[in-house]
Amino acid sequence: MSEWLVLSIAMAAACAVVLTIVVINNRRIGDDDDPSETPDVIEYMTMMIGVVYAIVLGLAIAGVWEGRSSAQESVRQEAQALHEVSARAEVWPADVRARIRADVDAYVSHVVDTEWRTMADRGELTEEGTALLERVRRSVSDYRPADAHEGDAYQPMVDQVAVADDARSARAENAGATMPGVVWFGLITGALITVGLIFTLQIRRTFRELLLAGLFSALIAFLLFLIWAFDAPFGRGISATPDPFLNLFPHIEGLGD
Repeated sequence: MSEWLVLSIAMAAACAVVLTIVVINNRRIGDDDDPSETPDVIEYMTMMIGVVYAIVLGLAIAGVWEGRSSAQESVRQEAQALHEVSARAEVWPADVRARIRADVDAYVSHVVDTEWRTMADRGELTEEGTALLERVRRSVSDYRPADAHEGDAYQPMVDQVAVADDARSARAENAGATMPGVVWFGLITGALITVGLIFTLQIRRTFRELLLAGLFSALIAFLLFLIWAFDAPFGRGISATPDPFLNLFPHIEGLGD
């Protein structure tokens, strides 16, 4: 059964149960009932709906912010691991060291100049980037250390390539939008209901009331925009950046432009 069908049935069932109870309860009320002795139900329900929606908005913002932070951390780990590979190659022969560093620079250049735009546009990594990282792995793993001093650097370099590969996989998982469609349906529907309830409170056209209504609506719109902007960690204005690569490989900046 589709999740949208389950959601529709659940919402319809909840509304039906509440409305049925209200109708039955109204039929049992006598003619001598005085509704002025009970609290204003509309104001109470408006307040509760606002509180519930505020909690949902807070959870959504926290979720997408955590996703963005996780994406940025994976970029930092990947850049740091590749920097370690390039630095530890210092103890190996000049030709091997030059080949490893050239492969690392080629991969970083591709990530910064090409793959980043692909993640932003299509929410996925490139096959060329995968091939370039595999070339780095082979450049490291295919070399056989000539002595114990070179051997001490071998296993740490292999481990750092594995760390970079794992961080790249995490970057791939975070490349697309993270918020499910059903959550967006709830956020937008909740916003319409919450803002629409303003009109049930008999708002007047005084400057103060109009200002508060406008600011409240603008705040809801801003929070929804914030969630949308954080939802794709690499694809929108408030997104993760390739700064860790550029900081650790400053000579890469500007290549491919």
